[in-house]
Amino acid sequence: MMTTDIARNLHEVLDTLPTGVKLVAISKYHPNEYIETAYREGQRIFGESHEQELAKKHDALPKDIAWHFIGHLQTNKVKYIVPYISMIEAVDSLKLLKEINKQAAKHERVVKVLLELRVAQEATKYGLSFNDCRALLEAGEWREMKHVKLCGLMTMASHVSDEKQITEEFTRAADFFDEVKSRYFKEDADFKERSWGMSQDYPIAIKCRSTMVRVGTRIFGERVY
Repeated sequence: MMTTDIARNLHEVLDTLPTGVKLVAISKYHPNEYIETAYREGQRIFGESHEQELAKKHDALPKDIAWHFIGHLQTNKVKYIVPYISMIEAVDSLKLLKEINKQAAKHERVVKVLLELRVAQEATKYGLSFNDCRALLEAGEWREMKHVKLCGLMTMASHVSDEKQITEEFTRAADFFDEVKSRYFKEDADFKERSWGMSQDYPIAIKCRSTMVRVGTRIFGERVY
C-alpha cells in the first residue's frame, strides 16, 4: 500500500470518530514504514498482539508511541512487554492480572489494563463471562495490586454481518460496564474505557458507547503474514 493511501485512510477513520473516542491503530503484521506514516500524521496509539514483533517495533520506532497489547497474552510473555507497554487490553483471568502486577513491580511501573469480556457466541473468542468478571471484582484481590490499574472493559462482537446481533452484543457490554462502574469504580475516574469496535463494526460500536476503537485493515490494508 502507498503511504499516501495510509495517510488518507487514517484521516477518513479519524474524521468519523466523535470527541472522546480514541483510535488504536492495529499495526500487527504491518511494516514499520506503515506505522511511521501514521505517526507522521499524528497517530500515537498502536496495537500489537505478538510479543516478539512488538519488541522489534518498540526498539526501532519513536519512543512516544503508546503501545497497546491487544491479543491473547500468555503469562510467560508478560515479563517481556511490561517494561514499555502502555496498556494491556485483554486481561481474561486473575492469574494474568497477578502476573502483570508482579512483573510491573520489578520495573516500578503501573500498567494500565482492561478486563476482556466474552460477549460473542463464538467458541474461539477469549474473555471473562459476565459472572466470572463479577466474581473477580467481588473477590477484591485486585484492590491490593499496586502495579496494575484497571481502566475499563474490552470485548469483540461476533464476526457476523447481522448488525442487530452486533448491536445487541455491544449494548450488553456497555450495560455491564455501567453495572461494574457503579458498583466497584464509582469514585475512580480512570475506570472509563469501553474498548470495542474493529474495522468492520466500529461505527456500530461508537453508537454503543465505545470510547476506544481498534482499527487496522481499514487504515493499513490487508495484513502481510
